[in-house]
Parts: sequence; C-alpha cells; structure tokens
Amino acid sequence: MVKTLREMTGAGFNDCRTALQETGGDMDKAADYLRKKGIATAAKKAGRSAEDGIIQTYMHHNGRLGVLVEVNSETDFVARNDSFKAFAKELALHIANLAPRYITREEIPAELAAKEREVLLARTIEEGKPANVAEKIVEGRMAKWYEELALMDQVWLHDDNKKVKEVLTDLIAEIKENIVIRRFARFALGEEESNGA
Repeated sequence: MVKTLREMTGAGFNDCRTALQETGGDMDKAADYLRKKGIATAAKKAGRSAEDGIIQTYMHHNGRLGVLVEVNSETDFVARNDSFKAFAKELALHIANLAPRYITREEIPAELAAKEREVLLARTIEEGKPANVAEKIVEGRMAKWYEELALMDQVWLHDDNKKVKEVLTDLIAEIKENIVIRRFARFALGEEESNGA
C-alpha cells in the first residue's frame, strides 16, 4: 500500500506510511492527509529567498505563439531537478494555452476588479434576479473571472483536478525548497500582450 501511495503522490516512504497509519489505511484519505501536510510544508518554505531557477520557453510549432516564464528556486541544485524542469516546461505550455494575464488575483488592479463586479451585477439584475440573490451569483461569476486572469487560480492544463497553486504546493512539498513563479510573458501574433511580470 505504501508503494501505491508513493506512486500516487510522489511523497516519501515514511510520509506515506505515516499517512496510511493516521487514516486507517484508506488510500484516498491518506492522499488528502499528505496534501494537507504538503500545504503546511509549502507554507513553511514560502518566506525563504528563491533567486536561482530557470527561464523556460515555449514556442508553438507555427511560430505564432511564444511564452517566456521565470521559475525560481532557492538553489541551482533544485533548478537542475527533473521534477522542477518538468514543472517549468508544463507551466510554459499551460500559459500558452490558457493565456493568464497576472500571476495572482492580488495583482489584478482593484479598479479593474471593481468595474467587472459592477458590470456583472448590472447584468445579473437585468436577468431578473433579486438583489440578494444577484450578489451571490456575482461572487460565483467573479471567481470564474479571476480564474481566467490569474495564473495561480487556473485549473492546471495537465490535470483538471488541480489548480496551478496546488501543483506548485505539491512540488514545494516534494522538493522541500521554496519555488516561486516570478514572471511570464506570452506573445501571440495579432493579440494583445499577456504579461505576468
């Protein structure tokens, strides 16, 4: 069972054994346990400086779409790690496909979010929804809007059960070093620039 859980989660032997002991051998609960533990690990690492890393590129086969993304780690040792490099490569492809404009929702200008909320509220009321219901509907629509614009809120292109921030957290837990998506730029011929710098 430990081996299966390790294959599922990528976590270490002892962590998997402890998770299975803590959850009475339930594989799904053990995976959740490890995820929670990973979140705790990532939180501990978050304040540490990450200035090494890699600049990953993606160029579409027809040369009409390209991405540059900088992913930082604490050491150059981690920057050479296969999991780290695979994440950076998949991240560049993700950005090429989903075209986020910001790294986090906190980077979205407040006036832009306020204007979107105002438009969505007016549209929802125009659809005939009562004001108290409209507010809840707008919250849901704002969540979708953030998901479109903010990289960390987006569903991971390569696994639709996870968001980008969860994939990053899992990688931090696996590597045990702080990892930061510093900035990105996406260029597509004929489109406005998408830049997470």
